[in-house]
Amino acid sequence: MVVRQHRSKGGVRAVCALAVVGVMAATAGCSAGGGGDRAVADERGGADSLDAVRRAAAVLAGTASGTGTAAVAGTAPDSGTGTVAGTAEVRTSMETAAGGTRVTIRGRGAYDFRTRTGRLIVVLPKDAAGEDEHRPITELLAPGALYMKNRGAGVPADKWVRVDTTALEDGNLVTGGVTDPMAAAELLRGARQVTYEGKTELAGVAVRHYRGTADIGLAAREAAAGSREVLAAAAKGFSKDTVPFDAYLDEQGRLRKVRHRFSFANEGPAAEVVSTTLLFGFGVPVSVRLPDGPDIYTGQIRQR
Repeated sequence: MVVRQHRSKGGVRAVCALAVVGVMAATAGCSAGGGGDRAVADERGGADSLDAVRRAAAVLAGTASGTGTAAVAGTAPDSGTGTVAGTAEVRTSMETAAGGTRVTIRGRGAYDFRTRTGRLIVVLPKDAAGEDEHRPITELLAPGALYMKNRGAGVPADKWVRVDTTALEDGNLVTGGVTDPMAAAELLRGARQVTYEGKTELAGVAVRHYRGTADIGLAAREAAAGSREVLAAAAKGFSKDTVPFDAYLDEQGRLRKVRHRFSFANEGPAAEVVSTTLLFGFGVPVSVRLPDGPDIYTGQIRQR
């Protein structure tokens, strides 16, 4: 089973293990008992904020122009001249909290928003599966699929494990320990009740901070074809239809950082997953070669 969860009335109950076995382990104790210059979505130009957030995914994929200067073909990565994103370096973190225990998984790599493919190295915390050290897991992201190497016990070192993300109850928003960067951006197409929090800096880059909630079902309907099925799966699998978010956009309207807070209803204490995606180095070359059939493991995966 990919995600340890039990459905009830269309929602998700009793989440103790929040990802692929061996990627995110059961959290210990899971069964234990303003003011200022804020502009709300319908006030003081807030509709512009709502539009900016909803357009972020299209700007990344290059299907919509940003809000800055005209796009310049062949611009060096992160030159700030207004080129569409296309590709980016990625840093991720995913923190789970249940019963007072927190576990954080981190990832790094690069992603191509035009082809919706990426390569990430996922690092487990030392005690995530009850062991001191874990080999980093290589993940290849593709439309409708997740490929993992060093996936778990019993899988040969030279083999990949393939997961159909359209069949996952969370649409791979949390399963792999990394939220697919395109799916993270596409969720913003369902943005509602957006609040503009003001300007700030992120790694030396001027950004605008927006806060709101995203309707997963609306995002699925509005998403581009490559993301529609996975978000539709998530809309059916989560216990809540909306996801709180914080999004940071640069002067070109490109998403630089997004944080989503996913909540699961347990029989005991509620479990929460906070997924953060950082984007930088726009324009970096990205090459992803998906495994051939003989390289994909089809046997049984032993639990650690």
